[in-house]
Amino acid sequence: MLALLALAVPIVAGLGASTLLGVTDSVMLAPLGAIPLAAVGITNAVAIILYAAIYGLLSAMSIHVGKAHGARKGRRIPVILRNGLVLGFIVGSCGALLMLSLWPLLRFLGQPVEVLAMMFPYWLSISVVMLPFSILTVFKATFEAVNRPWLGTSFAFLAVVINVPLNYSLIWGIGPLPQLGLTGAGIASLIAESLALMAAWVFWQRANSMRRMRIRTAISRAEIIAVVREGAPLGLMYVAETGAMAVATLMIGTFGAVALAGNQVAMSVGGLLYMVPLGISGAVSIRVAQESGARHDGALRPITWAALGLAMVWLTTAALILGLYGRNIAGMITTDPEVITVAATIFFVFAFSQVMDGVQSTMTGALRGLSDTGFPAMVSLAAYWAIGMPLGWLLAHQGGLGPAGIWAGFVIALGFAAIVLVWRFLKQTSSILEGVPNP
Repeated sequence: MLALLALAVPIVAGLGASTLLGVTDSVMLAPLGAIPLAAVGITNAVAIILYAAIYGLLSAMSIHVGKAHGARKGRRIPVILRNGLVLGFIVGSCGALLMLSLWPLLRFLGQPVEVLAMMFPYWLSISVVMLPFSILTVFKATFEAVNRPWLGTSFAFLAVVINVPLNYSLIWGIGPLPQLGLTGAGIASLIAESLALMAAWVFWQRANSMRRMRIRTAISRAEIIAVVREGAPLGLMYVAETGAMAVATLMIGTFGAVALAGNQVAMSVGGLLYMVPLGISGAVSIRVAQESGARHDGALRPITWAALGLAMVWLTTAALILGLYGRNIAGMITTDPEVITVAATIFFVFAFSQVMDGVQSTMTGALRGLSDTGFPAMVSLAAYWAIGMPLGWLLAHQGGLGPAGIWAGFVIALGFAAIVLVWRFLKQTSSILEGVPNP
């Protein structure tokens, strides 16, 4: 339990710090009205798909490093890291180019014209942020897998520390800086993430504690492909989840700019809360990978049940807070009464999804630590797209629930995924404990 907490707390903090970049944009742009908030909502709804794909693919780094660390094969770690940095550069560049190529399609998706008219510079900046984000993710995953998670988290918080004052200054034009509004928020995020990556790179190159991690090794196509092969299903899984949420956001856009703004307020807070189960998922995957590498098979289930208990305590508390105080929380971000009403309704639906989301995330992490990534990806595709999406549409339109109904469909989808993934974990660990090869 203590080893799990030692990993989970800084991983959650690091993920929360990354999410705070988007939350900062929402909070600081809220006084400008619903249109800039809606622009942030549309941009983030699309960007999060690509960021999730990048995070999922590169999170396989932590499994490879964790297994090497658990097996006490220290010389493997700099090999994995150097090849991972190359992969991070490639993946980040491709993600940025792909997001830019999607811009012309927005005009055909029924989004408010007044929102699209002002958001391209912000869209461009958030696209380019993917490059430093990807490389920084490689560093962070490596540090976490060798039980130095606060190191990676410190660089994530450095980006936040830089972003907050720079964001405010560029939005409102403080001192000699121009007043750029929404565009300023995008530029500030890009500068902050780039400076955080520069700090991580300098630390890796100069710190005495990093000597063993910067041993020069050849770039290996086989090493890169191994990470891609294991990480691709994870990337697909996160794309299935966030892609469904992005489409849900676009469907909410058909209800108008106020609905989009209310959804963005709710998603800013809900996304921050989700960092806890996502961080616990990352921690349990590393712990399972480490124990698997050390051949301590008897520890796999106790680690996972401990992680599940941690997730349940947090998310039950979060569900109560969202259900009871959603309107108050929305009022801390915006003063628009119509936006607050929409956000509060969505918060109420989010409250019901928290517990099931925690089970699904934790079990996905445990299976990832066992290098079982394909099955959870298929479950996510089925849950979010075959169940959650059509059911949400029916509840929103035929059921008369409006924007909140779209998210209600995903509550049922998460319940389905949670049950199936628990079954899969029990099946896989039974095979391991009995010495039977996993299917």
